[in-house]
Amino acid sequence: MRITRGAVVAGSVALALGLSACGGGGSSSNSSNNNTGSSSGFNAGTKGIVNPSTKKGGTLRIGYSSDVDSFDPTRIYYASGENFMALYNRTLLAPAQKPGKDGLVLQPDLAESLPQISADKLTYTFKLRKGLKFEDGSPITSKDVKYAVERSFAQDVLSGGPTYIVDQLDQGQNYPGPYKDTDPNKMGLKSVQTPDDSTIVFHLAQPYADFPYLLPMLAGAVPAAKDTGEKYTDHVVSDGPYKFESFDPGKKVVLVRNPNWDPATDPIRKALPDRIEMTLQMNPDELDKQLLDGTLDIDFGQTGVQQAAQAKILLDPKLKANADEPNTGFIRYVTISSKVAPFDNIHCRKAVQYAADKVALQTARGGADAGGDIATNMLPPNIAGYDPNLDPFNTKSGKPQIDKAKQELAACGKPNGFETKIAVRNKGKEPKTAEALQQALAAVGIKATIDQSDASLYFRSTIGSPDNVHAKGYGLMFAGWGADFPTAGGFLQVLVDGRKIQPSGNNNYGELNDPEINSLIDKANSEPDPKKSAAIWSQINAKVMDTATQLPFVYDKALNYRNPRLTNVFVWSYYGEWDFSALGLSDGK
Repeated sequence: MRITRGAVVAGSVALALGLSACGGGGSSSNSSNNNTGSSSGFNAGTKGIVNPSTKKGGTLRIGYSSDVDSFDPTRIYYASGENFMALYNRTLLAPAQKPGKDGLVLQPDLAESLPQISADKLTYTFKLRKGLKFEDGSPITSKDVKYAVERSFAQDVLSGGPTYIVDQLDQGQNYPGPYKDTDPNKMGLKSVQTPDDSTIVFHLAQPYADFPYLLPMLAGAVPAAKDTGEKYTDHVVSDGPYKFESFDPGKKVVLVRNPNWDPATDPIRKALPDRIEMTLQMNPDELDKQLLDGTLDIDFGQTGVQQAAQAKILLDPKLKANADEPNTGFIRYVTISSKVAPFDNIHCRKAVQYAADKVALQTARGGADAGGDIATNMLPPNIAGYDPNLDPFNTKSGKPQIDKAKQELAACGKPNGFETKIAVRNKGKEPKTAEALQQALAAVGIKATIDQSDASLYFRSTIGSPDNVHAKGYGLMFAGWGADFPTAGGFLQVLVDGRKIQPSGNNNYGELNDPEINSLIDKANSEPDPKKSAAIWSQINAKVMDTATQLPFVYDKALNYRNPRLTNVFVWSYYGEWDFSALGLSDGK
């Protein structure tokens, strides 16, 4: 999940869902030790619920230092975007909106119960709740859910979103998506069936234990008659508690109550504010200022305040009492291209690994306290399969290793260094982080120029397009990543599976395509035992690091400030962020 998912804890999918091999069940259970009580003070939102309340009314005011990548749920691939879309997009299953480990449990949303799973684990059957409606009052049927799934296959039109569902459900049909489907029988995607308006059945080609986690990442239901393709983001048809009143790209978006949302059909969302306003493309320091003076309530990105605000918060007990600094479950890293010269030579990639000053990169992110811990490999500590001893380039100290970097430069035929380009988003702390890498590389003769790009297009068409990467000569690309769902496969696969390289919206930025890694990924995905699967992912992580295409530098933390008037504030473990759709306002204004 692109940085802007969070503090997930890997475990058995069957346990997390409360499912048996061949049956469904009820909703998630509560446990007494999962930090679900009320809390207050610094980091209170990481421990429980801050200011619990059921009071309704008022306008929730959100700021964002960039533009959104999309409001179309099919195209959303930012943590904050998936968090935010729960306000207007319901899915068959959704993570429980609760603090602590309870927030990792999937529960029925559009579905009336958890799925019935066949004994061979190849068939998942869902029944929809009664009384579900779109914002215009039209009923939601299983065909609307199937159509929403089919949209994910139209990657030529709706690029940028997750494609796990395509991998699991295409099964050789080469389904082109609904816009190019010329089948006269109108069968659509054959692996998904709708025997009646309230039933949807998914057929897998082989068992895939993580399948239920793919469903919260999708558009839940889309009415085909109102689908406007790539323009659907301009007015998404809501089935949640809020609908779009207006959307002025790059400036402002306003959500208001959806009169056709029936809370009796929704066990998850509280829908406390009357109105939600988000201001886009704000200067980061101005955004922080308005947070601290109470003009804004919350930052959409939740990637941490800037250094000036950080100092104010940490030195003022009153401000600090309204801040949280969770370990987000994200890694900040740089991908080193395997296709852009001279990085097609592994020794040139290793030179960067040794030359990087991870302490300087950490400092640019906010230091050890607010920026995160030094990262040494591509699995974060909260995901099963993480190995704290995996550090092939001996970078735990964070200090550059100049002599080794120069040895690798000589080995790749560039003893005096070379020139390259660094790609980075033009937002927040990222430009300063790129400058820290630029300075460290200069010490060994690598002259890197920094190319800042618009954040809303960065992952889709800047570094997400291999052709653009090659044309621009991006040797080094900054990124951040958290688990798409709480397993090692949900974190790492999309970044390193060579079969997932796409012309647009690509996430395998280094274009790593190693047959041994690909084979191990298949082995891990088909392994039903979580511990054995995690052990395989640990092997994959080690092999990825040996390619020197990934330079992880920080296991992320984020210091964020919350307006004291907010109620029901907690860090949603599934995304590592405050839950937008749980929030209320104590003053009702």
